[in-house]
Amino acid sequence: MADSIDWYDGNAATFVEATGKVEMEPVRARFLAEVRCPPADILDAGCGSGRDARAFLDLGYRVAAIDGSAAMAKHASQLLGHPVRHLRFEAVEDVDRYDGIWCCASLLHVRPADLLDVFRRLARSLRPAGVWYLSMKAGRGERFEGGRRFTDIDEEGLQRLLEALPGLGLIEAWRTAGRQPGREHITWLNALIRKESALTSPVRA
Repeated sequence: MADSIDWYDGNAATFVEATGKVEMEPVRARFLAEVRCPPADILDAGCGSGRDARAFLDLGYRVAAIDGSAAMAKHASQLLGHPVRHLRFEAVEDVDRYDGIWCCASLLHVRPADLLDVFRRLARSLRPAGVWYLSMKAGRGERFEGGRRFTDIDEEGLQRLLEALPGLGLIEAWRTAGRQPGREHITWLNALIRKESALTSPVRA
């Protein structure tokens, strides 16, 4: 994942310009329909520009945000008006802290070998009955493109991850076309997941 983080550190301004105004309200509404009413606690994990964290704040939610890129965290901090933690998914240690987790196009740079541990860490940070939204590019396997590493996943791959983490239940999964202008040809796998009970398996040390 380090090579992808380096890319974001070097291209943060360009990335914010390209993604900061992409319309995600319909997907946010689908997520929030499953989350406890505000003031609930939401983690924007891999917040990028801070676009969605800002929208959640404006709706009255308590929002924490993290990003593995120091440059992206700085940009998002300015938009939100409070600090965004510079933190990689592999270092998340929160337990039963959030009512919702938002991972919009952020897990797609996690190596396949690390994905289960990252899923476990994020799920552990949800409170019971908490809801998690994630989106990744639909497909299978690992690839490199434009200086970044990508892990693609399909419905079967997602189901295997959830089966390895008893306590998580899939609410729904669906595919959408890209929302960023000029990238409508990209197919995304979206999922809403609920934490139904405590996770007993430990995270990787």
